[in-house]
Amino acid sequence: MSGMEKEVYPSEFKIAKGEVLRKLVQVPKLIWLTGLSGSGKSSIAEALMTELSEVGFSISLLDSDRLRAGLNQDIGFREEDFMEKIRRIGEVAKLMMDSGQVVIAACISPFRSEREKVAKLVGKTNFIEIYMDCPFEICEHREVKGLYKKARAGGIDNFIRINSFYEPPLAPSIHIHSDREDMKQSLAKILRFVIPEINCRKK
Repeated sequence: MSGMEKEVYPSEFKIAKGEVLRKLVQVPKLIWLTGLSGSGKSSIAEALMTELSEVGFSISLLDSDRLRAGLNQDIGFREEDFMEKIRRIGEVAKLMMDSGQVVIAACISPFRSEREKVAKLVGKTNFIEIYMDCPFEICEHREVKGLYKKARAGGIDNFIRINSFYEPPLAPSIHIHSDREDMKQSLAKILRFVIPEINCRKK
């Protein structure tokens, strides 16, 4: 790290965060979907964003696959790469939350310690962890991008559950069994939990 990089002083904005939040009808939260590739994270994230937007909440979606084309285009599949990807997504989510957004993040995020760092960054009471639980065999069968196949052929090092590991949440806010619940059931379970958490009109 150069001397210039060490000299970082975040600006103090004239409009306080509290003043912004008092004008909103929602409580900024980070809804973090974690699970294996093929477990249904992106599908649930998009459905959840649609449902919450339709009832009047302001929602932003950070999808790991889409971020790989831009913010995370320099990220590989090494352990330290996964850690850096999670760190970046957490920092972006925090900036969005500071402006009043409810943020949905869909990211494998295999390491428990890194998810805990994100929770600490945004505030543990503002972190809603959703575990998309699905057996590995089903995830591999469902996955349409060909990543598992490529990893088995040696084309991807450290791919989760092929030649690396995944640490499931010990106590997620919501536990979805996506192999046994259909989209409608899973979405209803999430909405029952999330809406009271983000709706400040009833607080």
